[in-house]
Amino acid sequence: MARPATLARLGAEIAAARAHNPALRLVIGHGSGSFGHVSAQKHRTRQGVHSPENWLGFVEVWRDANALHRLVLDALSAAGLPVISFPPSAMTIAADGQVAAWNLEPLCAALSHGIIPLIQGDTIFDTVRGGTILSTEDLFVYLARQLQPEKIFLAGIEPGVWLDFPACQQLFPAITPANFTRASLAGASATDVTGGMQSKVRAMLSLVEENPALRGYIFSGETPGAVRRALCGDPVGTIIHAV
Repeated sequence: MARPATLARLGAEIAAARAHNPALRLVIGHGSGSFGHVSAQKHRTRQGVHSPENWLGFVEVWRDANALHRLVLDALSAAGLPVISFPPSAMTIAADGQVAAWNLEPLCAALSHGIIPLIQGDTIFDTVRGGTILSTEDLFVYLARQLQPEKIFLAGIEPGVWLDFPACQQLFPAITPANFTRASLAGASATDVTGGMQSKVRAMLSLVEENPALRGYIFSGETPGAVRRALCGDPVGTIIHAV
């Protein structure tokens, strides 16, 4: 179920951060939550799409995910943000669940003109699996390698990565490749066909190892003001860095 008040608040926080720093360049991405993951699990779309029934499921998953995408786009636009949708399903080809080709020239042109590209976890045509799903993290990993950002912010439900899951009393302040095995990680508690917390942490660790200047932040978007503070440079949640 969509939460319009939360979407409006997040849009206002991003707009406030851009007002604080007009030079801030952003690519925004979102997952599908209850919109896409339930149908994706039903049809096992991430594992592959081959039969006529599978392809009907592929379209159903796309439709469900796109319904949320439209709501996010409208909320960000209502906050005064210059957002344009860049649907990965129309721009990306995968090979066995990994991005194989993605024409980023239009996205880079948008960034150069102060426009905010909006992407989403999406159904993708795949040269090996026929079709699949790429999560927002899958797409961000590819984008990060091409665009070389300074920071990546992953705002979810949890306030960070729990050191003592499932007690959830102490957060891990920082995760590095050296201490990764100490972190207590679990998959998502809700239906999530694309991974959960483990996939987020592993994806960020691979990126900071490749680019030691990069910093990743996992924190809660549920906390009012957290997104604005993060974008303005304040420390939030769990930081992931190389050393």
